[in-house]
Amino acid sequence: EAIVNEAKARGLALPPVSAFHAVPGQGVIARAADGRIFLGTQRLMDAQGIAVDALVPRARALAEQGKSTVYVAFRGQALAVIAVADVLKPGAREVVAALTARGLEEVMLTGDGRLTAQAIAREAGITRVLAEVLPDRKAAEIATLRAGGSRLVAMVGDGINDARPLAQAHGGLAMGSGTDVAIQAGDVTP
Repeated sequence: EAIVNEAKARGLALPPVSAFHAVPGQGVIARAADGRIFLGTQRLMDAQGIAVDALVPRARALAEQGKSTVYVAFRGQALAVIAVADVLKPGAREVVAALTARGLEEVMLTGDGRLTAQAIAREAGITRVLAEVLPDRKAAEIATLRAGGSRLVAMVGDGINDARPLAQAHGGLAMGSGTDVAIQAGDVTP
């Protein structure tokens, strides 16, 4: 949504698309009148046989700044890399510090790339990061965290890919601004 909104704000023409297909945790593929459009991770581009080598240094630099990178390709040709930044909510660092002071361990579980996740975790004060976790593996990661015996696991999430792990955790906290399915799966919605 952020990418589409920015494209519109810049006056870029967005052609009508058909055969829209979301690849969970990787991106989207759609058909325009004159060819297929790919928007997603390097994993998606690799799976489609699209070389992004020329864009990787820029994507890496953006990821090291805590930005998620999205590659854009058309008709099998990589054209650009777009950066999308998650901004920490005010007070997030203080909340993490307070949880740590109470003896709780925070773990960032994300589908974002490792460099991006580590940069955001550093900013928030989180030391343990599970990155590049595909949507179908998030619930399994929650189960692994729960396997510690006396460990209680709470999950905070907002996206469609967070619904199963929210339900899998001992307590699921769905963000009120999140997707409907995440809100329904959570035990608490702030």
